[in-house]
Amino acid sequence: MTREELEHIIRASGDITNQYEFIIVGSQSILGPLPNPPDVFTMSAEADIYPLQAPDLADQIDGAIGEGSQFHQTYGYYAQGVGPQTAVLPEGWLNRVCRVQSEGTNQRVGYCLDLHDLFMSKAAAGRDKDREFCQAMLAHQLVDPETALSLVDHMPLESAAKRRLRAAIRRWSAEGR
Repeated sequence: MTREELEHIIRASGDITNQYEFIIVGSQSILGPLPNPPDVFTMSAEADIYPLQAPDLADQIDGAIGEGSQFHQTYGYYAQGVGPQTAVLPEGWLNRVCRVQSEGTNQRVGYCLDLHDLFMSKAAAGRDKDREFCQAMLAHQLVDPETALSLVDHMPLESAAKRRLRAAIRRWSAEGR
């Protein structure tokens, strides 16, 4: 997915829901702070999105421009309507988002995660694809391991999960050296 395609999804989501502000989580949130990231970060054809003020309308987005929709078939990319609980994020993440607003969004606003917050949400998810994404972020020096480690205490996780998260970040960082 490209930044222009993300802007199209924000615009279409606004048209569908009649909402003005959207949160983009998941890997394609990287397109906010990095409009032209290395190719390894643009492989996904989906953007996870929800309306900031009306998250319950995410189902409308999913139904209209989600996977398998006419939109998806036409453009080759799609939106996945998600909810605020989809991504586990550090405290204060909403204060660090990157605003995406342009003619391409029809002046609607998409808030993309800060790179460290995106890293933390992917690290907390812990799936193979998330681990690979995190390792690529470290390899491309898009996140500072020490900053990521400092965010662990601000994650809404149990102590054992925080210990595992710290260990994973240290391991990934060491592997990338």
